[in-house]
Amino acid sequence: MRVVSVNVGRPREVIWKQTQVTTSIFKHPVEGPVGVKKLNLRGDQQSDLTVHGGPNKAVYAYPSEHYAYWRNELPKIELPWGSFGENLTTEGLLEDALHIGDQLRIGTALLGVTQPRVPCYKLTIRFDRDDMIKRFIASHTSGFYLAVLEEGQLAAESPIEIVRRDPAAVSVADINRLYYGDSHDAGLLSRAVSVEALPHGWRDHLMQKAP
Repeated sequence: MRVVSVNVGRPREVIWKQTQVTTSIFKHPVEGPVGVKKLNLRGDQQSDLTVHGGPNKAVYAYPSEHYAYWRNELPKIELPWGSFGENLTTEGLLEDALHIGDQLRIGTALLGVTQPRVPCYKLTIRFDRDDMIKRFIASHTSGFYLAVLEEGQLAAESPIEIVRRDPAAVSVADINRLYYGDSHDAGLLSRAVSVEALPHGWRDHLMQKAP
């Protein structure tokens, strides 16, 4: 398991549907060591802090394995690393095998898996397609957010080590299935809402789905 690419971006103003929008979804790969701070990577900055960023969404990771799917789905669009707004393009970490609460050592930083990504309209801006939110959800390729448990540095090619597995064993994919209604497993739901690393907002939302 490794980091394929480290990607950062700062807020920029774009025109979308004749409206000026501030977004940080446009990321670009960077070389060399990058500082990992409590709220983001050095050189990166979230735009709308009401829905992006914060301690539970300090770093967004997206598996490089998903790019093959998107290159087939969007053959006319160039897809360099960072295209989905991810800070870390990873290899060897997929949503169905990575658990909420798992802890990852990447470089000298320690990060904890907190939640899947729920796409917002900024994805439609990035790809200039009104159907991108629907496509992204249907792809089952959410990626995952990370909290910074210990600050440090990482870089492209940094190995990724899972140093702690959460005992509830609720995967990122499990949370997606519960959230989108693809699963009504009461036992899984009970385990999910007990995972301390899952933010309260997610737990509250999932509890509303309980019978």
